[in-house]
Amino acid sequence: MKRKREVIYAFIDSQNLNLGTSKDIYKGNKLTYKGWRLDFKKFRRYLFDKFRVTKAFLFIGYIPSNTSLYRSLRSYNYNLVFKPTVKDNQGKPKGNIDAELVLHASAIEYSKYDSAVIVSGDGDFYCLHEFLKNQNKLYKIVIPNKHSESSLLKKYQSYKIFLYREKNTLELKQ
Repeated sequence: MKRKREVIYAFIDSQNLNLGTSKDIYKGNKLTYKGWRLDFKKFRRYLFDKFRVTKAFLFIGYIPSNTSLYRSLRSYNYNLVFKPTVKDNQGKPKGNIDAELVLHASAIEYSKYDSAVIVSGDGDFYCLHEFLKNQNKLYKIVIPNKHSESSLLKKYQSYKIFLYREKNTLELKQ
């Protein structure tokens, strides 16, 4: 009898992933983390090769001038979930996707997958981690770097993977 392959979805906080990999982090005047550019095409392949992710939902703020970026991301096999953006006090676009990610993982897509990979080091997803763990659906939490990890994730040690360890494989080469 053939066993059904487990269906694994990834739910990706694009802002946390992008800033968590690319931003330099300082403690005082000392550089503790040197940012790097993630190759999103390689990252999608990584999600499939490492975790067997069949669908990768990328939650991202929508900016009309970024249509070529969105087209590229779709061509890499990401399912894009947009959030309208607003301007912050400095005039920078902001599209907080936390509610959309939680809603998709816990309701909209919930019955379609067996396990979930959550890509974010953000403590705002603590309730989602707890829910998925209690439902035996939390597979992994992928955190961009150890310096931007929320202290709320401490209890999920066995689920955590740190992406900065894959820099040599996943860095965008010019």
